[in-house]
Amino acid sequence: MPRLNVNDSINLISKLSLARLWNAIKVYSSYQISRFLKTPVQWGLPVSVSFEPTTSCNLRCPECPSGLRSFSRPTGMLQNDFFTTTIDEIHQHVLYLIFYFQGEPYLNPAFLDMVKYASDKKIYTATSTNAHYLNDEAARKTVESGLDRLIISIDGTTQDVYKKYRIGGTLEKVTEGAKNIVKWRKKLNSKTPFIFFQFLVVKPNEHQIEDIKKLAKEIGVDEVRFKTAQVYDYKDDPNQLIPENEKFSRYKKNPDGTHRLKNKLANRCWKLWHANVITWDGLVVPCCFDKDAAHQLGNLKGQSFSEIWKNDNYKQFRKELMNSRKNIDICANCSEGVSVWEE
Repeated sequence: MPRLNVNDSINLISKLSLARLWNAIKVYSSYQISRFLKTPVQWGLPVSVSFEPTTSCNLRCPECPSGLRSFSRPTGMLQNDFFTTTIDEIHQHVLYLIFYFQGEPYLNPAFLDMVKYASDKKIYTATSTNAHYLNDEAARKTVESGLDRLIISIDGTTQDVYKKYRIGGTLEKVTEGAKNIVKWRKKLNSKTPFIFFQFLVVKPNEHQIEDIKKLAKEIGVDEVRFKTAQVYDYKDDPNQLIPENEKFSRYKKNPDGTHRLKNKLANRCWKLWHANVITWDGLVVPCCFDKDAAHQLGNLKGQSFSEIWKNDNYKQFRKELMNSRKNIDICANCSEGVSVWEE
């Protein structure tokens, strides 16, 4: 799960029930035992689940399958009845629900209805948006839905820089959307959603790191977080996205100008024990790095969630990961997931 600040942590803790706490203990214990035994042991159900509202997006970001329209899997939108049926099965155990995988969530007309349904089940809810659809009405409905966390992707503080990665986007719409959310949160006297700007640090915008902090403060956004970019062809970096400041990069430059992953891949991954991702059409995949759902571990249209979570496909995937994580394609360009505390 993502890092939380104090107020956000209190909000999350308030969602804990005895069943969810016991499930989290089982999941954490099984992960630590698996590390000790060097073989996968899995108890409990996921603490965190990601649902994909849609694969559609209004932008054309250069490292994103949605933006590039390059999916090899079917595209579409999450249906409300399928979502509610799944939530009814898992809500007693799941603490944290992320409405995001690929695509722009607000393009799904039923998105905020699904948020409210999960919120009414006392599940902590979060989403990530490019904020182009946060008009006044959508902002009000967002606050009323009970959404706990709103991540606004904003990768530049001037239009000329912003559009270099967020191709087709308009910075003014993003800032206006953020202002609308802040306004309605105050008007409705709501403590949620917790709002933060997510700044994907790439070479074209790394000089605006201090500027985004100032902009967030002016608008009234709660926090700014900086994210390192996943670059698919990171060795040669043809789109010139890897920043010069290695603090904000997953990669290190070699003497010949090519790049390599900064961190070594340990043969373990917390995500495979506490979280998973569900595509719009019901496929269960290991994590958000499997953007094309190449590693299908089950299909919720034909099996229950608990059956999939402990099936042979999941057992085999966890076993392969603990034997040689670097040989799994979606893990080879991943610097996340090792620690319990990493996102």
